[in-house]
Amino acid sequence: MREARKKPAASLPRVGPLPRPGTPDEAREVLKAEAFPAPDVQTVTLVGGEFTSICPRTGQPDFGSVIIEYTPAERCLESKALKYYLWSYRDEGAFCESLAARIADDVVYAIAPRALRVQVNQNVRGGIAIVAEARRGKGEGGRGKGKAD
Repeated sequence: MREARKKPAASLPRVGPLPRPGTPDEAREVLKAEAFPAPDVQTVTLVGGEFTSICPRTGQPDFGSVIIEYTPAERCLESKALKYYLWSYRDEGAFCESLAARIADDVVYAIAPRALRVQVNQNVRGGIAIVAEARRGKGEGGRGKGKAD
């Protein structure tokens, strides 16, 4: 009998292993709940070097990295929560371009930065590497979903 996965609380344990995230939607709530007050910094860059998702056409894993660069407004992303959030895509079927857009929208939801750039780098598979970038916020040429609007 398969054990039912408990829905995680909107926060992570302070010690011990991380629970496995259920879905990206659940994980984005944790990303928001774990955000902390922004100190006086101009730019924050987070690099997730071990990002995995699933190709929606073939079902094969896609490996790569994610770079999130933002100008904080009132909140900052907590790195453990970001690791948890990115892990939630491990079983998610999505195109690289869609991932960049969704991650950007979720970061805006979690912390409402002044400006944001998300870059998803998909490793070479079938001879082609993909780099997709999504921008949000004022002056970024994005869809303007950031705090500055």
